[in-house]
Amino acid sequence: MDGGMGLRALLCVYLGSLLTLQAAPALGLATGRPRGSEKRQAVDTLQTVDGVLIRSLKVNCKVTSRFAHYVITSQVVNSADEAREVAFDVEIPKTAFISDFAITADGNAFIGDIKDRVSAWKQYRKAAILGENAGLVRASGRNMEQFTIHITIGPQSRATFQLTYEEMLKRRLMQYDIVIKVRPKQLVQHFEIDVDIFEPQGISKLDAQASFLSKELAAQTIQKSFSGKKGHVLFRPTVRQQQACPTCSTSLLNGDFRVTYDVNRDKLCDLLVANNYFAHFFAPQNLTNLSKNLVFVIDISGSMEGQKVRQTKEALLKILEDVKPGDNFDLVLFGSQVQSWRGSLVPASKANLQAAQDFVRRFSLAGATNLNGGLLRGIEILNSAQGSHSELSSPASILIMLTDGEPTEGETDRSQILKNVRNAIRGRFPLYNLGFGHDLDFNFLEVMSMENNGWAQRIYEDHDATQQLQGFYSQVANPLLTDVDLQYPQDAVLALTQHKHKQYYDGSEIVVAGRIADHKLSTFKADVRAHGERQEFKATCLVDEEEMEKLLRERGHMLENHVERLWAYLTIQELLGKRMKTEGEERANLSSQVLKMSLDYQFVTPLTSMMIRGLTDQDGLEPTIDKTPEDSQPLEMVGPRRTFVLPATQPAPTVHPIVSRLPNRVTGVDTDPHFIIYVPQKEDNLCFNINEEPGVILSLVQDPDTGFSVNGQLIGNKASSPGQHESTYFGRLGISNPASDFQLEVTPQNITLNPSSGGPVFSWRDQVTLQKDGVVVTIHKKRNLVVSVEDRATFEIVLHRTWKGSAVHQDFLGFYVLDSFRMSARTQGLLGQFFTPLDFEVSDVRPGSDPTKSDATMVVKNRQLTVTRGLQKDYSKDPRHGTEVSCWFIHNNGAGLIDGVHTDYIVSDIF
Repeated sequence: MDGGMGLRALLCVYLGSLLTLQAAPALGLATGRPRGSEKRQAVDTLQTVDGVLIRSLKVNCKVTSRFAHYVITSQVVNSADEAREVAFDVEIPKTAFISDFAITADGNAFIGDIKDRVSAWKQYRKAAILGENAGLVRASGRNMEQFTIHITIGPQSRATFQLTYEEMLKRRLMQYDIVIKVRPKQLVQHFEIDVDIFEPQGISKLDAQASFLSKELAAQTIQKSFSGKKGHVLFRPTVRQQQACPTCSTSLLNGDFRVTYDVNRDKLCDLLVANNYFAHFFAPQNLTNLSKNLVFVIDISGSMEGQKVRQTKEALLKILEDVKPGDNFDLVLFGSQVQSWRGSLVPASKANLQAAQDFVRRFSLAGATNLNGGLLRGIEILNSAQGSHSELSSPASILIMLTDGEPTEGETDRSQILKNVRNAIRGRFPLYNLGFGHDLDFNFLEVMSMENNGWAQRIYEDHDATQQLQGFYSQVANPLLTDVDLQYPQDAVLALTQHKHKQYYDGSEIVVAGRIADHKLSTFKADVRAHGERQEFKATCLVDEEEMEKLLRERGHMLENHVERLWAYLTIQELLGKRMKTEGEERANLSSQVLKMSLDYQFVTPLTSMMIRGLTDQDGLEPTIDKTPEDSQPLEMVGPRRTFVLPATQPAPTVHPIVSRLPNRVTGVDTDPHFIIYVPQKEDNLCFNINEEPGVILSLVQDPDTGFSVNGQLIGNKASSPGQHESTYFGRLGISNPASDFQLEVTPQNITLNPSSGGPVFSWRDQVTLQKDGVVVTIHKKRNLVVSVEDRATFEIVLHRTWKGSAVHQDFLGFYVLDSFRMSARTQGLLGQFFTPLDFEVSDVRPGSDPTKSDATMVVKNRQLTVTRGLQKDYSKDPRHGTEVSCWFIHNNGAGLIDGVHTDYIVSDIF
C-alpha cells in the first residue's frame, strides 16, 4: 500500500447476549503478520514485530459510587519502510455502554458519532443488502463483547486508539469485581492499568491479583492502597517484568487482572444527592437469614443426554448439601411427562436430603420437553406451602428451572406459557431460569424470569458447568428480606428507577436512582419497608446535607456527573428490559424513551449506532459500532471483510524512526492556568503556572511558517476575596488557520465558526461534526471538542462546568495538544515551543519548605533552576474526571524553562 493513502481499516461485528454482572475489559493489540515460535534472546531493547511497536497500552478505570468509567488508550508505531497491519482488540462487559471512540492517525482524528440506529442503518444499507456486518463489536466468551478494528498504518507513522465505555458495578457475594483480560501479544513499552476508586461510604477492603503473575512478581509490580473513601490500584510493569523468561522476547501478560473491593456498611442507609439527582444504595447488614421454600424444576428430556445431565446431577448434589436446616424443598422433573420427588415441600432434614440425593443419582432421561407442565407443577407446590403460613412467618419462596431446549410437549405456544406462568405465580415469589447451552430460546426464558421478579442466566456447555450452576445458587442461597419497597415522597421525586424488589439476598445490593423535583430537596427522604425473619423491617433514610456538601467540595463535577449518568444508565437498562416484554404501541413508546436517553447521554445501546466519521470502505460507506439486542445469538461472518479507508493525505515527510527519537507530547493547559509538558525521553512531566490579570490574551501556539495560531483569553474567579490574588482561567480560545480562512472561537457558552464573517454558532448542548477545507471540528455534547487541522495537529478543548460548593464560580476551558508531530520546528507559544525535543537533568533531590514536597536542582536549556515535585490534573484522556500526574514545578511563571519571559507571549487579539 502506498504510504500516502493514509490508513485502511478492516471492520467486522458480532454480538451475543447479556449474561454477567462483573466489569471486565480485555486489552490486546496484535501486530504484524502471524508468527511461529520467537527466537529467544536477551531483551535489552524493546523488540518490534515486522517493524511495528506497541508504544503504549493503557486502561484507566475510575469508579465513583459503583459507577465505572473506562478509557482504554493504545498507541502503535510503524517504524518500517512499508505499510503494516495492526489490530486494536479490546473486550468489554456485555453490561457496558460504549460512549466514545476515536482514532488519531496521520494528523487526522476520526471520531465516533452516536445517532439513532435507523439513520445509521440507512447510511450503511449496502452492507445490509450484501449480508455483511458493519460494526466493531462481537460476542466474546460468556460475559464479554469483543471490540476489534484492523488498520493498515503507513510507513514511519503512528496511530492512537481511544475507547470509552461505562457501566454500573453490581455487588455479588460481598464484593464488586473489576476483571481486566490482558493479552497484548507483544512486549509493550508503556503498559499500565490504573484503577481509581472513590466510595463515599468508605472502602472496607481492596485487593488486586493477576493470574499470569507469580506471587513474587505480583508483589513487585502491583501497587494497591486504600484509605477512607479512596482506593487505588496501579499495575505498570517494565518491559523486563513483562518477559515470559529472562531471555524471552515474548510476553507473560496473558490472563486476568482482577480488582475486588467492598465498602463500609456502618450506616443502614446510603443516600447520595448531587445536582437534583440521587442514588440510594441499600445493603443492610446483621440481619437473620430467612428460611427458604425451594423447588427445583429440571429438564430431563432426551437432549440433556451426556455431559449436560452428568453436570446437572453433580450440581444438584452439591446444592442439596448446602440446603440449610429450617429450609423446605422439593424436586420436579419434566420430559414428556411431569414427575415430582415428593409432590409437596419437605423439611431439609438429614434423612430427606439423603433421600433427595439418591433420587437425583437415579433419575433417567425421558422423551420431549413439557416445560409448561413442569413449571406449573413447581408453582403449585410453592403456592400450597405459602397458603399455610402467616405473612410474617412465611419463608422466602424460590423457584429455579433448568432447561436446555424449547417446549415440544403439552403447551408449546410461548405467549400462552408466559401467560400461564404469570397467572400462576401472581407476583408471590421469583422465578429463576437457567438455560443450558445455545440450542434454546434464551430471550423466552429471560422474559419469563423478568415478568416474575427473577432473572435468567445462560449455563455454558463447558467443563465448569457444575461450578456455574453452584455459582448461581450461591447468589440466592441466603435471602434476608422479602417484599422490599423503597419509598420516596411522590411530590419530591421524578423519573424513579425500580424501587420494589421481591427479595434481598445476603452479599448483594439494591440500587435506586432518580431525579428530585426543583426546590424539593428539603423534603426528600427514603422510607424502606420489608419483611424480615418473623418481623417487619422499617427504616427511614435522610440526606446528610453536611456530608454531601463535603463530598461536593471534594469531588465536585465528577460526583454530579456520575450520579446523573448512573441514573441514566439504570433507567435505560430497565426500559430495555420492559421493552423485551411488550409489543405494539407500548413497545414503540419504550423504544422512543430509550432512544432519546441514549442520544442525550451518548450511549451506544440496541437503538443507537456510532458512526466512525471519515472512515469509508470501497463503496463509500461508513462503519458503525452497534449493540445488538441481548436476545440475539452470536452471528457468523458472511462474505469478505469490508475495507475502510481514510481520506487520502499528502505523503508524510521523512522522519527518523519513532522508536529511537520521540518528540515531546504536550499535554496542555487547564484550570488556574497550569501548563503540563510531557517529556517522553524522561517519562516525566514539567509544570508551570502563568499569573496574569483577567482579560489578558496569551499566545499558546504560533506557527510562523503557516500563520496557524491558538490564543487564549483569561477570565477571573468571580468570588475572589478582597485583597486575595485573583485566580484566572481560560474563558475564551481562538484558533486560526489563515491558509483556509478558518477561525474558531470557543467560550464556555458557545462555539462560533468564522465569527468575523458571521458564521454559524453552536452550543455545548449540540453533538455535531463540522468540516471546512481540511479542518474537522467535533463537538461532544457538554464535554469537549476536538479540532483536527489538516495533517499537522489535533487539539482538544475541555469544558469545565461549575457546581454547588465549587471554589470556582464560573465555567472555563482547558486546552490540550493531542498530536503535533507535523507542526513546524519553528513553532512558538507557551505550548508550541515544546513541540520540539527537550532535555533536562534533575539532581540533589531534597526536602522542600513544604514537608510533603521535595525540591531539586534542574538543568534545562543550559540554565540551573530550583524546582519542586508536585501534582497537577490532566483532563486530556478523561475530560470528566481528570488524572493526577506528578511533575517538576518550575516557579516564577516558568522562568528559565520558557523562551524569554512570560510577558513576551501576551498578544492583543484572540486571532
